[in-house]
Amino acid sequence: MLPEFIYSPPLDTGLQVVHQDDDLLIVDKPSGLLSVPGKAKHHADCLEARVKTAFSKALLIHRLDLDTSGIMVFAMNRAAQRHLGLQFERRHIEKRYVARVAGRPVTDIGQIDLPLICDWPNRPLQKVDWDVGKAAQTRFEVLAHEENATRLALHPKTGRSHQLRVHCLAIGHPILGDPFYAPTHVLAQADRLQLHAESLSLFHPSGGARLSFSASVPF
Repeated sequence: MLPEFIYSPPLDTGLQVVHQDDDLLIVDKPSGLLSVPGKAKHHADCLEARVKTAFSKALLIHRLDLDTSGIMVFAMNRAAQRHLGLQFERRHIEKRYVARVAGRPVTDIGQIDLPLICDWPNRPLQKVDWDVGKAAQTRFEVLAHEENATRLALHPKTGRSHQLRVHCLAIGHPILGDPFYAPTHVLAQADRLQLHAESLSLFHPSGGARLSFSASVPF
């Protein structure tokens, strides 16, 4: 049974702008803030709304889960939005996440290749399904071992919903503080989902230079 969703977004203390130019706006999203508005009126506060308050021309490119923090990209004009959208579609964007997971993986470097699909009766949960699931790949590497957890770098090749959370669960190492997928004792090990979009690299819409942006891991 899914936990009751009570939306309590973090106080708006101003955007954490990582980079801004005529084409790009890179922002560090806090955990607990929706990327886009929810259906209910009291779910209107979100990163997109906060960004548009400060940058009225900014256009959404992609999303992060409510509980995930880190790098998000906005376009500052329609041409840049099309250019960036194609980069995501063609997998030219490289992303690195950092997560704290339960237990210790048996290898320090590995590849998770498990197809995913929506668990429709329990949506928005996702699940592994070898028959009708869509291809999903994640590369991982151990960054550090803790007493009861492991810090991982996660490099998703695909961008399926909840991909990193389900992939970590599927190999026996759920992410600490995950309200959807972590068993009770793992959920209790952290006060928030221990998943952060640490860095992202892309081709600049004007000129094509390869650029990388990062945001410090807050846990």
